[in-house]
Amino acid sequence: MMDNAPASTKMAFAPGDIVVYPSHGLGKVISIETQRIGEQEVTLFVINFERDRMTLRVPLHKAKTSGLRNISTKRVMQAALAILKEPASQKRMMWNRRAVEYATKINSGDPILLAEVVRDLNRAVGERERSHSERLIYEQALDRLTLEVAAVERTEVQTAVAKLEQLLKAA
Repeated sequence: MMDNAPASTKMAFAPGDIVVYPSHGLGKVISIETQRIGEQEVTLFVINFERDRMTLRVPLHKAKTSGLRNISTKRVMQAALAILKEPASQKRMMWNRRAVEYATKINSGDPILLAEVVRDLNRAVGERERSHSERLIYEQALDRLTLEVAAVERTEVQTAVAKLEQLLKAA
């Protein structure tokens, strides 16, 4: 086998582990398989993203550089949730630049950055309507943050949604 993965990354995740892939969010490792690609055999993590009905294969030797990680610790999640209680950041730049910045934060997969996007794009009742693109970005960030909160706290998604809504109302 010509897999270039160091021994330390060979079994970083096991089938059944909940993981975060930065550009897709929360997934579950369903298996570890070996495939022949050209002249090489490559060992892959097979990750299922149930919500998106998608399966992703990540080579073991690229797992770390791709940003694949375990779900956050409770401490990191507490820091992310604390951000939701802070006042929204008032940025004066044009929407298209902010949208790119928000998309970058979402695709980082970092719960703290996700919380910043949710906080900044959250609108209280009575405030102006969101644009379509703003609503999509907000929902994507909220969805990813909610799924990770539910996984970290080992609770139902609806419970995590209620918790986030409560924190956002308190801000």
